[in-house]
Amino acid sequence: MQIKTLCLLFLCLVPVSCQKEDREPSELAVPVRAVPVAFSDYRYTIKLTGEIAAHIQSNLSFRVSGKVTEWTADIGSHVAAGQVIARVDPQQQKADVEAAQAALVAAQADVDQATSEFERRKTLLASGSISKESYDQAATALQTSQGSLDNARAQLGTTKDALGYTDLKTDAAGIVTARNVEVGQVMQAAQTAFTVAQDGPRDAVFYIYETLLQSKPGNPRIEVALVSDPTVKAFGKVTEVSPTIDTSTGTVRVKITLEETPPQMTLGAPVTGSAQSAPMQMIVLPWTALFAIDGNPAVWVVDPKDATVNLKPVKVATYETGRVIVSGGLENGETVVIDGGKLLRPGQKVTVEGGQS
Repeated sequence: MQIKTLCLLFLCLVPVSCQKEDREPSELAVPVRAVPVAFSDYRYTIKLTGEIAAHIQSNLSFRVSGKVTEWTADIGSHVAAGQVIARVDPQQQKADVEAAQAALVAAQADVDQATSEFERRKTLLASGSISKESYDQAATALQTSQGSLDNARAQLGTTKDALGYTDLKTDAAGIVTARNVEVGQVMQAAQTAFTVAQDGPRDAVFYIYETLLQSKPGNPRIEVALVSDPTVKAFGKVTEVSPTIDTSTGTVRVKITLEETPPQMTLGAPVTGSAQSAPMQMIVLPWTALFAIDGNPAVWVVDPKDATVNLKPVKVATYETGRVIVSGGLENGETVVIDGGKLLRPGQKVTVEGGQS
């Protein structure tokens, strides 16, 4: 009796269980926003900060050693070409000039004496009173004295030049950017005393990372703008790229010579330089489309056959504010999810806004 009761109860439960399975809801499709991708021309925009510098900057130094007696130009001073900006004590050079002048007088006296002796022996030789050997000795003495005279004249010129070198003069007009002398300081010859930024063309100097040198700008003319007033602009071309890398910063110095320099772009003024690369075929996506798979960038791609999604690895060329630039991994026409991807899993069915699938 109990067995029959249990069998009847089992038969009653089976249909109920099947009915519950038939009523289980099917998987819901997740609503997302998606866009069809397409390659388009893209240009990198490079914007860096630098400063205005002189196209020609020269280090001035004394040609002779000596004790500094005065200096007349300081940092920021504008100097004219040939202006005396410092002096060293000229006493030693004056003594050298006086010694050279005395040597010249003595050499001239030797020449006069040798000339007189030569003329006397020349007359005696004609009358047969002396030998040819005696005449030749007088001629040799005259030549030697003339050589000594020439040497004394040259020595006097050299000492006068050295006396003139006790005044430090500028080579060209410009602005003093550094002063390394003080009154009473003993300066050695060729030791830098002043640095002068010469008037004329100006450069915009930037320190950039080596990787940026691999992409050439689409236009060789670089736009330079004043940081304090971006409406003040100038254009220039790259004229110098340092062959070495600064080991402390890992950057390379690049100089851009400006075509025309606005008066507001004074020496040391901070500026920005902007340039665009040559156009390249890229895909631009909003940052919300980017996910990761195995630690690598990826995006959700919608399969048009069954409206399901799967992650697809992509190659990101660069990251920008609010968007990413994809250089590979996708094909034209593929549909990429740009919003709602946080709720997705591989094989998830979706409904795309706008009726796209």
